[in-house]
Amino acid sequence: MPSGFALTVRFTLRDAEAAQQFDELVARTATGIREEPGTLVYAVHEPVDEPLVRVFYELYADRAAFQAHEDQAHTKHFLAAREQYLANTEVMFLNELEGLSKRPGLEG
Repeated sequence: MPSGFALTVRFTLRDAEAAQQFDELVARTATGIREEPGTLVYAVHEPVDEPLVRVFYELYADRAAFQAHEDQAHTKHFLAAREQYLANTEVMFLNELEGLSKRPGLEG
């Protein structure tokens, strides 16, 4: 049975300086996200050979946990502050069809 609520976000950054500042903003924001009980995975990646792109994978216990994340002060600050660094943002919400996790608590 599918569980959780997931999305990916692909951020394209303006330039190398914006990428550095964006990464610093993400690091500061992550401190608060780690304390959110319903946020199961919040992973940030830089695709190979795309130094100005960041891809976020976010997995929440359910839609309510996602909304609780969105309502946090640190998330609201991130959402407002990130705009100055971005050239483009693409969001994809995901429906789980089949899951496999080897981490306790993330069984799909």
